[in-house]
Amino acid sequence: MAPWRNVFAAFFLLLIFSASGTAYGQGEQKAKSKTRILFLLDASGSMLAKWENSDRMSVAKDLLAHLVDSLDRHENVEVALRVYGHQFDRERNDCKDTRLEVPFSASSTEAIKKKLTEIVPRGNTPITYSLQQAAGDFPEEKTRNVIILITDGLESCGGDPCAMSLALQKKRIFLRPFVIGIGIEPEHEKQLSCIGEYYNAADVETFQSVLTEIVTQALSQTTVSVELLNEQGQPVETNVNLTFLNALTGQPEYNYVHYQSPEGKPDMLDIDALLPYDLVVNTVPALVERSISIKPGRHNAIRVKAPQGTLHLRQDGPSPYGTLSAIVRQQGATQTLHVQTFGERQKYLAGIYDLEILTLPRTYLRDVELKQGQTNTVTIPPPGQLAISSQMQGYGSLYLMEDDGRQRWLCNLPEENSKVTMALQPGNYRLVYRMKNAQASKFTDVKDFSIRSGATTTVKIFNR
Repeated sequence: MAPWRNVFAAFFLLLIFSASGTAYGQGEQKAKSKTRILFLLDASGSMLAKWENSDRMSVAKDLLAHLVDSLDRHENVEVALRVYGHQFDRERNDCKDTRLEVPFSASSTEAIKKKLTEIVPRGNTPITYSLQQAAGDFPEEKTRNVIILITDGLESCGGDPCAMSLALQKKRIFLRPFVIGIGIEPEHEKQLSCIGEYYNAADVETFQSVLTEIVTQALSQTTVSVELLNEQGQPVETNVNLTFLNALTGQPEYNYVHYQSPEGKPDMLDIDALLPYDLVVNTVPALVERSISIKPGRHNAIRVKAPQGTLHLRQDGPSPYGTLSAIVRQQGATQTLHVQTFGERQKYLAGIYDLEILTLPRTYLRDVELKQGQTNTVTIPPPGQLAISSQMQGYGSLYLMEDDGRQRWLCNLPEENSKVTMALQPGNYRLVYRMKNAQASKFTDVKDFSIRSGATTTVKIFNR
């Protein structure tokens, strides 16, 4: 056996034992998920091309045989083999020349090794159709499905392997595909890198190390910790919900409430490194870190700047409004960010906000600043009350009198019974009213009055 094969076998033996054990998800201990690896092997005619002291196909067969032999020692891994371009000669140009040669099973290793010895490169490169057919190679049982595509050429049947791969990933048929290019020209690499994570095997030694790295990603435990930083870059924020979204589907893969030890250290979270993630830090407003970088088989520290300040809403004295709320918006925005109830303390990202308080009339506070680690208490005076003592039926409206003499409509009075008690913020108002039995517009009553904080103002409407 060649020296590199001994090293190769020893490494995989070490890898398999280090990858065994238990994984943890959502705070519960559970057995590690089964991983199914489908090797999708190019057996088109070009794989007979010379490569160092052998040819491409012979090297690929030899390394794959040793790899599946090593993987056989792991009880949570199953492997299968699909081959394309090996059933018909290139002249036939058969774009459906692909076949699952060895299906998944608990004991497929020997069958794959035997089948590899029988394959002879012949035809073309139907990558797209092979990916499509590979969707049916994985049993319906929920597992971690992985495809490793080994090819020395591009799609030759007019398909779009990138679109096919993306569609199958979105359907969760398989996780991240790995693509190993053998002898691919640099200008053609982009056509393969969009299928999955691409590796250029420029020589036999690189091919060996690429296979090693891919299996490391597929089987080794990966952890992350999230540091929520203040404005000075210190990891002091915590107790915030974190969501790891699948970057392809937008669906949540993990939900956690951030924890930080008394020593200021965030805890470590197990995560499947084969999925692409966007991290949502559910502050108000939320922070989204797109396509976070996670290196498989190691611990990853993710740092997000998330300084927060606290808004405390308070109304002096008792409130006849009952539960009073405020609409909170980011400075200058029209979209509602949050609705906060008076008396509550709510954290927001440090910044400037606009408040629309649901008093009558509405109270607008602009440019409310929240600073990192500080509480801004916003206080409004208690309202007064308007009491309309008449019980007559009629039609009327209430207006706020502006400082420049203009009147602003606030609300209509009930038609069936004008006896009303309502809370109003301090200010000057106007009541315009006509009794239902009044036979002309000239019998409209106009009354100006003032509301003082904590006091009741009574207005009478006379029948004419």
